[in-house]
Amino acid sequence: MASEKEQVAITSMAASAGLTIAKAAVGIASGSLAILSEAAHSFIDFVATVMTYFAIRIADRPADDEHHYGHGKVESISALAETALLFALSFYVVWEAAHRLLGSNGGHVIEASLLAFAVMAASVVIDYLRARALYRVASKTNSEALEADALHFSSDMWSSGAVLIGLGGVALGYPWADSVAAIVVAVFICIAGWRLGKRTIDTLTDTAPSGVADQIRDTVTAIPGVVTLERVRVRRVGPTSFIELVVGASRTLPLDRVATLKSEIIRRIHDDVRGAEISVTVDPIALDSETIAERVMVISRNRALAVHHVTVHALADSLSVSLDLEVDGNLSLSAAHDIASGLEAAIKDELGHDVEVDTHIEPLQVDELTGTDATPPRVVEITKALQEIAATGGFLKDIHEVRVRDTAEGEIVNFHCYTDPGASVHLVHDRVDEVERGLRRRFPTIKRVVSHAEPRGT
Repeated sequence: MASEKEQVAITSMAASAGLTIAKAAVGIASGSLAILSEAAHSFIDFVATVMTYFAIRIADRPADDEHHYGHGKVESISALAETALLFALSFYVVWEAAHRLLGSNGGHVIEASLLAFAVMAASVVIDYLRARALYRVASKTNSEALEADALHFSSDMWSSGAVLIGLGGVALGYPWADSVAAIVVAVFICIAGWRLGKRTIDTLTDTAPSGVADQIRDTVTAIPGVVTLERVRVRRVGPTSFIELVVGASRTLPLDRVATLKSEIIRRIHDDVRGAEISVTVDPIALDSETIAERVMVISRNRALAVHHVTVHALADSLSVSLDLEVDGNLSLSAAHDIASGLEAAIKDELGHDVEVDTHIEPLQVDELTGTDATPPRVVEITKALQEIAATGGFLKDIHEVRVRDTAEGEIVNFHCYTDPGASVHLVHDRVDEVERGLRRRFPTIKRVVSHAEPRGT
C-alpha cells in the first residue's frame, strides 16, 4: 500500500497533468503568452511531481552499507533539478514577453474568451487546494520534496491570478497586458525557484537548520548533570535531522549514571526536534568541587582496581593519602607491589609529586564461592562462642540469625545482633570487629565473618 507521501504525490501528478492540458489548449486557442507560460509552468510542475514521486520512494529506503545516513538527499537532488527547470522556464518567458512587447504591433492577437477566464480561475482553486494538501503532508513527514511541490503549486496560484488580471486588461483593449502578465508570471517562477534552490543547496551543503542548534544548546545545558556543552552539529538529510553532541559531565559519575544522562539528553532533544537521530558523547571533566578522596577513587576506577578506606590527611605543608588496595590473593607479593606502585604513581601525577601515598595491600574477596550449610552442631557451637565473646564486652546484645557455610576457602559466618541505637557507627564498627577477631582466633578455619548490627528494639 502506498504511503501518505506517495498518495499525495500521485494526486499532485494528476492535477498537474490536467492543468497542463487545459492551459495549453486554451493558450493555443486564445494566443495568450501568459496562459501558454502557465501551461509550461504546469508542465514543469508535472515533471517535477513525477521526479518527486520517485525521489520519495528512494528516499524512504533505510540506511545501508553504502548510504550510512539513508537516502534522504535524493529528495534534495530532485528539488535542485526542479529549481533548474523553474529558472529555465522563467528566462524563456521573459525573453518571449519582451519580444512581443517590442514588436511592431505591441503583441500578437489575443482572444480573452470566457473559457480562458474559466480555466485560469479553476487553476487558482486547484493550485490552492493542492498546495494546502502538500504543505500539510510535508510538515507532517518533514519531506523536502513535497515542500518543493507545495511551493510550485503556491507560486502557480499567484501567477494564475496575474494571468487573470492580464486577460482582463486584454478584454479592456490593452493587448500588451498579456505580455506584462507573462513577465509577472516569470517573476513568481523566479521567486519560487530562488526559495527552493536556497533551501536545497543549504541541505546539500549540510547547512545547519536555522535556530535548531541554539534550541538544542538551551535544552541540553538545562539538564542536571551536564557541566558543559562542547560541540553541537546538526545536518539535515531528507526528513531526518542528524544531531551530534559532545557534552562534559563530572568524571566521578558512575557508568550507569552516564548512560542515564545520555538517555535523558536524547529524550529531551526528541521532544524539540521531530524525527532526529542523535549521537551523544560524554567527556569526563574534573570539577573544582571534587574532593581528594573522589579524585583517588576516579584514578582507581580507571585502573580497574578495588580500593576502600581512603584517608586524606592535610598536614602543615603537605598532603598524605592512605588507602586499602584489594588484589588477587593468589598473586605474589612482588606482582601485587607493582600494582600498588603504579596506583601510587598515578595518584602523585594527579595530586602532585610531593604528596605522601601509602597503600595497604589485602586479598580481594572471592566472589561466588560454592558452599554448603554447616551441620547443626557446628552452628550451635559457633553461636555459643559468639554469645560468649559478645557478653565479655557487654555492648552487643542478642546474637541471632547465625548462619555458617562451608566453602573451599574456609567457613563463612553471618550473624545479626542488637546494640544501642544512639551509638556512633565508628563505635559499633569497632565493637563488632572485636567480636569478629575473637571468633576467628577461636576458630582458625573461619575465613570471614559478616555481621549486621541493628538498633535495639528493631
